[in-house]
Amino acid sequence: MTQPEHTPAPGFALSRRSLVAWRTAVFAIFFISGLGLASWVSRVPTVRDGLSLRTDQLGLLIFGLSAGSVLGLMVAVWLLAGLGARRAMVLSTFISSIGLITVGAGASYWGSAPVAFLGLALVGFGLGSLDVMMNVEGADVERQLGSTLMPLLHACFSLGTVVGALVGAGASALAVPVFWHLTAMAIVIVATAIVAVRFIPVRPELGDAAGHTTAHPHESAVRPDWRERLRAGLLVWRDRKILLIGMIVLGMTFAEGSASDWLALAVVDGHGQSDATGALVFGVFVTAMTVGRVAGGPLIDRFGRVPVLRTCALLGVVGLVLVILAPATWLLVLGTVLWGLGASLGFPVGMSAAADDTANAAARVSAVAMIGYFAFLVGPPLLGLLGEQVGILNALVVIVVLMALAGLAAPAARERTETPAAG
Repeated sequence: MTQPEHTPAPGFALSRRSLVAWRTAVFAIFFISGLGLASWVSRVPTVRDGLSLRTDQLGLLIFGLSAGSVLGLMVAVWLLAGLGARRAMVLSTFISSIGLITVGAGASYWGSAPVAFLGLALVGFGLGSLDVMMNVEGADVERQLGSTLMPLLHACFSLGTVVGALVGAGASALAVPVFWHLTAMAIVIVATAIVAVRFIPVRPELGDAAGHTTAHPHESAVRPDWRERLRAGLLVWRDRKILLIGMIVLGMTFAEGSASDWLALAVVDGHGQSDATGALVFGVFVTAMTVGRVAGGPLIDRFGRVPVLRTCALLGVVGLVLVILAPATWLLVLGTVLWGLGASLGFPVGMSAAADDTANAAARVSAVAMIGYFAFLVGPPLLGLLGEQVGILNALVVIVVLMALAGLAAPAARERTETPAAG
C-alpha cells in the first residue's frame, strides 16, 4: 500500500534556491514569534513587582495578552485579504513590537498597569495575527517542497521561546530595566521580519500586489477583490472537515496548554513530590514535545498524517493515565514523556491539513487556530475549577477524553491526493 504524498501546488516556477530561501524565511518568522512571546513571559515577575500587583491583578493584566491574541486571530484574514502576506506579516510584527515597548514603558517608567495592559493587548494582537500568517506560509512552502515541514517549524517556534527565556533570564540577572530589554527585542524582531519577508514569494491570490509575482505565466496574476476573498473565507466555518480538524487541534492543544499550567502542580499536590521534582517533570514534558516535533516530519512523510495522529492520541491517553495513576516516580516520568509526545503534533499537523485547500488557506488556518487558542484560553481555568472540586489529578481525565476524541477525528487530516488524468 503506497502512502499519500505531498503534491507541490501548481502555479509556481521557483528554483530550488528560491524555495530554500523561502523556507528559511518562514523558519525565521516562527523563531521571532516565539522570541517575542518568551521575552514578555521571562519578565513577568519583574513586571509584577514593578507594578506592585497581587496575583489576581496579575491575572487580569495577562488577560490583555489573551484578549489581544483572539482578536488578532480573527482579524488575520482581513489583514491578509487587504494587505497581502508580506505587508501583513511586517505589520503584525510591528504591532507586537510596539506592544513590547509599551509594556516596558508601563512597567519601568510610568508604573501604570493600564498602560502595560494596553501593551500586552498589542503584543497579543500582533502575535495572534502573525500566528495565522506564518502557518499559512509554512503550509504553502511545505507543499512546494513536497515534504512535511510544519512540525519542524513549530519546533523552531519552541527554540525561539527558549532563546527568549534565556535572554530574559540574563536581563533579569543583570537588572536590565524591562523597558530596555523589551525595546531591544522589539528592534530585533521587526528587523528580522523586514529582511525575512523579502524572500517570501508574492502571490496575488493572497492579496499581494501584482506585477512582481512568481505565479506561472499561464495563470492569471489579477489580484482578486478583497471583499470576495473575505466572503469566501467566512464560509469555511460551514465546512465539516474544518470542524473535525479543529477537534484534533482542540484535544491536543488542550493537552499541551494544560501541562504548561498544571503538570508541575499535579506532580507536587497529586503525587506528593517536591517543587524541584515538579519543575523537573515539566522539563521532561517540554523536552518530549520538542523531540516529537523534530521527529514528526519524517514519520508523517513515511506513514501519513492519520496513522501518526492516531498514534499520538494513543500515546497521549496512555501517558495521561500513567500520570494520573502512577504508583512510582519512574512511571510518572514515563507517563509525562508519552503525554508530551502525544500532544506534540496536533497543532502543526492541524495547520497543514487546514491549509490543504489553497484557495481559502488563510481563513481555514485562522478558523482552526482560533479553536486551538480557545483550548489554551479555556483549558487552564476549567481544569483549575474542576481540580478545586475533585483534585487536580482527577481533573486530568478531561484531557484523556479530548485526546481520545482527537484520535477519532484524525481521518479529517488525511492528505489531499491528486488523481492522475485518464488517458
